[in-house]
Amino acid sequence: MKDEREPEAGNMALHVCEDPEAVLGNRRNLAASLNIQLEDFICANQTHSANFQKVTLAHKGMGAERVETAIKETDALYTYDSNILLTSFSADCVPVLFCHQSTGLIGAVHSGWQGTVKEITLKLFEYLQQAESCPPEDFHVQIGAALSQEKFEVDEDVYLQFKNLGYAEEFIYFNGKTRKYHIDNQLAVQKQCELAGIPLEQITVDRTCTFVSPEGFSYRQNRNSGRHLSFIMKK
Repeated sequence: MKDEREPEAGNMALHVCEDPEAVLGNRRNLAASLNIQLEDFICANQTHSANFQKVTLAHKGMGAERVETAIKETDALYTYDSNILLTSFSADCVPVLFCHQSTGLIGAVHSGWQGTVKEITLKLFEYLQQAESCPPEDFHVQIGAALSQEKFEVDEDVYLQFKNLGYAEEFIYFNGKTRKYHIDNQLAVQKQCELAGIPLEQITVDRTCTFVSPEGFSYRQNRNSGRHLSFIMKK
């Protein structure tokens, strides 16, 4: 839980902090709770791209203690290897964690609205089916807490980018009073999972709104907010 009396309470991101040592302390506490080391983390320099990367034990520690060592310009990581923690940092954006039952592959995705309109989740799952021979029916997906549709208020330029996807209009409504569009980014990402062939019953969505929840970091609410850490690891 966040504690507003402590500026780095709960913050896991070195790229948005006032006290890097406090953030490293938060990461070390998480590592200890998982019986691993901070050096087992792999972090990416997220840029709202559609870029993804396969990682291995050789990448252990990248971005764990310094921003400069994070994997460059990447918003999704996947691996077959055990004992490495894949990470996704977010404050309103949609984190996606997944595992593949028959191959043992796991992954973590960061999908802000820009990542969603670039279809990072759909492209990654399609790639994994083709390049890694992962049948879609064996994926299990967790879509994490994010900004709710009520709070995700945008102008026409962003609306048109979602509309042009061809499948997202059902997740959009227009507020005539404010002349703003409201988009459900979580359900747009869920739709991308379904389009990739993943069974709906194997997709779980945490509908907690990061803006509304007192425990949530929300960039829309506070541009100086910290970041949540979503993570997945195979032991």
